Amino acid sequence: MIANQIPITPELVAQHGLKPDEYQRILDLIGREPTLTELGIFSAMWNEHCSYKSSRIHLKGLPTKAPWVIQGPGENAGVIDIGDGMAVVFKMESHNHPSFIEPYQGAATGCGGILRDVFTMGARPIAALNALRFGDPKHPRTRHLISGVVAGIGHYGNAFGVPTVGGQFGFHTRYDGNILVNAMAVGICRSDQIFYAAATGVGNPIVYLGSKTGRDGIHGATMASAEFDEGSEEKRPTVQVGDPFAEKLLLEACLELMASGSVIAIQDMGAAGLTCSAVEMGAKGDLGVELDLDSVPTREAAMSAYEMMLSESQERMLMVLDPAREEDAKAIFTKWGLDFAIVGYTTNDLKFRVKHGGEEMAVLPIKELGDEAPLYDRPWVPTPKAPVIAASDVPAPASLGKALLTLLGSPDLCSKRWVFEQYDHLILGNTVQRPGGDAAVVRIEDGPKGLAITCDVTPRYCENDPIEGGKQAVAEAWRNITAVGGRPLAITDNLNFGNPERPEIMGQFVGCLKGISEACVALDFPIVSGNVSLYNETQGRGILPTPTIGGVGVVDDVAKSATLAFKDAGEPIILIGETTGWLGASTYRAVIHQREDGAPPPVDLETERRNGNFVRGLIAHGKATAVHDLSDGGLAIALAEMAISGKIGALISALPEGIPAHAALFGEDQARYVLTTDDPEKVLSDAAAAGVPALCIGSTGGNALTLPDGESIPVSDLEHAHESWLPAYMSGALDVSEN
Repeated sequence: MIANQIPITPELVAQHGLKPDEYQRILDLIGREPTLTELGIFSAMWNEHCSYKSSRIHLKGLPTKAPWVIQGPGENAGVIDIGDGMAVVFKMESHNHPSFIEPYQGAATGCGGILRDVFTMGARPIAALNALRFGDPKHPRTRHLISGVVAGIGHYGNAFGVPTVGGQFGFHTRYDGNILVNAMAVGICRSDQIFYAAATGVGNPIVYLGSKTGRDGIHGATMASAEFDEGSEEKRPTVQVGDPFAEKLLLEACLELMASGSVIAIQDMGAAGLTCSAVEMGAKGDLGVELDLDSVPTREAAMSAYEMMLSESQERMLMVLDPAREEDAKAIFTKWGLDFAIVGYTTNDLKFRVKHGGEEMAVLPIKELGDEAPLYDRPWVPTPKAPVIAASDVPAPASLGKALLTLLGSPDLCSKRWVFEQYDHLILGNTVQRPGGDAAVVRIEDGPKGLAITCDVTPRYCENDPIEGGKQAVAEAWRNITAVGGRPLAITDNLNFGNPERPEIMGQFVGCLKGISEACVALDFPIVSGNVSLYNETQGRGILPTPTIGGVGVVDDVAKSATLAFKDAGEPIILIGETTGWLGASTYRAVIHQREDGAPPPVDLETERRNGNFVRGLIAHGKATAVHDLSDGGLAIALAEMAISGKIGALISALPEGIPAHAALFGEDQARYVLTTDDPEKVLSDAAAAGVPALCIGSTGGNALTLPDGESIPVSDLEHAHESWLPAYMSGALDVSEN
């Protein structure tokens, strides 16, 4: 008999983020009024964050398969085979809304959640990355939000013991009321020792593992599925509180338990906590689940069934256990000082039953909780094509050198050292390339094999042309991996958009997915996991469309990976790829002229593949002494970064012909790299044979970067401009009203 409870009113339904027609769907499904606990369960399972009700119909078309893909989307994380009996497990997820409300804990628990997604699959995390977007530096909350987010990420990752090896960090006024915190984690396991969430076997015990349940995080997933308004600060209690030391214990206990052969299925308690994890385990295995909440370890008194089912307390897992191994499993968790409690059993009736205090608080059809979630084919309109802006129509600066210094010291292009030096990027001792390059490189065990890892997106491209912007995000991640000598294998994504109920926003989403799909197919770069974050909007003002792409590739020998630093004087500098001087939607135009309009550079995927394969071959054969891909800020920024990193100058004596100098230096044409070599004749002849445009533009040497017009900027000045802005801003020493 279902326990008596308070009446379900339209106001209560609305408070749970359910629309009237969705509530009617619930009534039709179960044939009666739900209990409060059942309403909470439906609210958790049917919100945007968990059900993907606005995006599922479009996600189905994404390319997710390849011979090396072991597990695509649908599990806690994606898995790819990298040979030698090893697999890489990785995923990216958002914690945007919680991080805006409470930046420290929001960002910290975002890190904790993505790490659990990886080790739930049986992998030991070896690297973490993050992609962060903040509002205008002039906004009164921006500095506070940066400080809290960076501290939260650093605290959790450093204490847990995983190196944070890379990421992306940008500013724009459209993120003033809704920052983005996307966290990515990468782990390694044996390819024959992967663990999944689907429960099997009737009558098997369901075990609660990890930390105790509290009232933190209740309605966290529902809050993440709504746009912000003037009352958003009141949602602070829905932000979870993390404990990285408890997570480290949970990691070690889970991996030991998995190695013991005791685990049948395992699921992280992430969004919607106990509700989502239990329902997913049962539904994926075509089984029912019966939970007795009286057995759930709690850290607060008199918690109701509703609170326990919706709590998003951190560092918790749910597992289906081999009953013959119960005592062995319990001993492992007792050793690590963590809670271990049998809280239910699998059943054969396809029901989700929740008991508390001897009464049934919920009896629901378990498959329909997920399968019957609303699915919307929302109206959408394509983004109008932006005009192509000719390079000749973009004014040249009075001084190329001053423009370069201005760009190097701008908020988006300045060094993010202030951020990544707060992260331990060397712990575990396998970081080969630290943050600041094109991609991080992490050794696998004793090597020589390693992983190249990156995340990237250019939101202004996606705003002006979602299809080309989606293509470029994938191509940029592919280039980043290529530039260090990696072989790109697969991606995870974090699709951050505004309110999908607005047709123009849904059009951005559809367009970006189209571009992403085309690029993934053309580059053999499938999507194996990801996250959709919608309703990133405050009082009707949405974020820039930001489909962050996290890429993973293999480096066969980390000792041969390429870096961007100039290595020695007297080495020729070669520009790879065609330069047209594309300045539409460029950083140059945004920073120097405060204009962000215009079509972004087109992405020719066949050219990307050809040029990238050529550069990767040069690295493999030791023909490139330094490599950097060209992206924001174009050739001039790439050269400056190479000079700063190597503390060696360069003389640029030639540029592509027929193009204004400022367009050649700051244009953002795609499929391009700049490299140094000690064998320029071989590189140029091989490029010609491969049909790859290549031009020797100068040579390294001296202590200044000298441009074709004769302007010479000391490397020390480049470095000062690049390194000084963010520390000065964060210390309050910078008057941002002048920026």
